Amino acid sequence: MGRTFSRKSSPPEPDDAKLAELMLYVARRCESDPGFGATKLNKILFFADFLAYLRTGRPITGQRYQKLDQGPAPRRLLPVQKELCRHHDAALGKRDHFGRAQSRLIALREPDLSRFSGVEIAIVDEVLAMLEGHNARAASELSHRFLGWQLAKKGEDIPYQSALLERRTLTEGEKAHALTITPAVS
Repeated sequence: MGRTFSRKSSPPEPDDAKLAELMLYVARRCESDPGFGATKLNKILFFADFLAYLRTGRPITGQRYQKLDQGPAPRRLLPVQKELCRHHDAALGKRDHFGRAQSRLIALREPDLSRFSGVEIAIVDEVLAMLEGHNARAASELSHRFLGWQLAKKGEDIPYQSALLERRTLTEGEKAHALTITPAVS
């Protein structure tokens, strides 16, 4: 499974404008989803950025994601959301959802998709389809399976490179090879 892209060791630069447009895109696409609220928005953004990194070597927004109890969340989500609301590009709606307060982003204008490649939008659409029908709790539980979230401490950034980790049993050949490796002496 060879990849032809290179991964830089330094983290990508966060693009707040791209995050804002992606938030509007997701809010527009999820208007009729009764399970869409703040938690699900966080998970959609997370899965889209990390899946893009896994497939292309670059995240969509470059945002830093932190480990929170309910799963990963972009550090800049709240400031970007405030700006969207301040400029009347979005609003925050609150409603009762099965006895709990649900806060949801409502897009007041169409997103500017010129900032995105077709591949990026396809990845976001794939994530939206994957989480369709999931409520916030189910989306959070999916994010808790992600090894990068499991390995990070609460409040720490989740490195994009953790998207490359997988949990699997080593083959007998891999185990045998590991036993032949001698540690480097400094």
